[in-house]
Parts: sequence; structure tokens; C-alpha cells
Amino acid sequence: MTIQIQVNGRAQAVDAEPATPLLYVLRDDLQMNGAKFGCGLGQCGACTVMVGGEAVLSCITPLSAVGTRPVKTIEGLGTVDKPGALQRAFLQEQAAQCGYCIAGMVMRAQALLEKNPAPSDEQIREHMAINLCRCGTHMRILRAVRRAADGLQANGGKGGTL
Repeated sequence: MTIQIQVNGRAQAVDAEPATPLLYVLRDDLQMNGAKFGCGLGQCGACTVMVGGEAVLSCITPLSAVGTRPVKTIEGLGTVDKPGALQRAFLQEQAAQCGYCIAGMVMRAQALLEKNPAPSDEQIREHMAINLCRCGTHMRILRAVRRAADGLQANGGKGGTL
């Protein structure tokens, strides 16, 4: 069955069953390998992407649940040569140890900062709590999100710099 979805601003036609997890469609059909398969149970956050502006766990989100809402993945934030502001903040704070969880962390942080460009440290911790990092870089991740939020504030709270 051919299903239309919008990923990172581009319309995509995928041949998949409606119950197929969004993660499989992104990785297998669209070759977007930023989101990772972690637990497959929606418990680790490695597969986090944004759907309609919300952070979702793509390993447990069926393709049929996406509908017409836009999907944003880590590939939509920047490139290796030109990373987005949030990606630069993660690099500057050396927030990635092994890197397996980082794409999910960045996407969850992106969803937070798009809704709340000036979160408190408590709000950042609460929002990011669902995503796990087994390397123990949580404090660097928090500093990266804080750095990106501070950058937004320096630009007048406009979300366009992320």
C-alpha cells in the first residue's frame, strides 16, 4: 500500500503497511538512519523524531498514526558540514559519548525548544527524562540544551535559529 508522508519538508511516497513502525519506514524505506532502534518498546528514546511538532517514539508509532502531520528527523536539522544551532550546542558541550542516543536526545530537545524557547533547568530535565543515555553524559546533554536555549534568548526568543 502506498502511503504519503511529509518528512523534513519533502513529500515522500512509501510502500508499507499502515501498521509498520515509523522508525522502519524512515530507516528502511527512506534511508534516514539518524533515528536509532534501541529497545523497540518505546522505553529508551533512541528512536525519537518529531511528528506534528511533538516528540514521538518512532519504534512504537505506526505509520498510520502520522497522517498528514509533518515528520522531522535529525537529518532535517542540519548537516555534518552545517549543523543546526542545537546540534552545534551538543558538539560544543561534547554531549555525545558513544552517540547512539544523541539523535533522539536532540530531537526531544528540539521539540521542547520549539514550544518553550526559555525552559527552566527543571523543565529541561523533566522533558528529557524519557530518553536514556547509558554513557552517563546527562549533565553535558543538559548543558547543551541550556546553551541552545540561551542562544535562542540572545536572539530574542525566536525559534528560527534552531
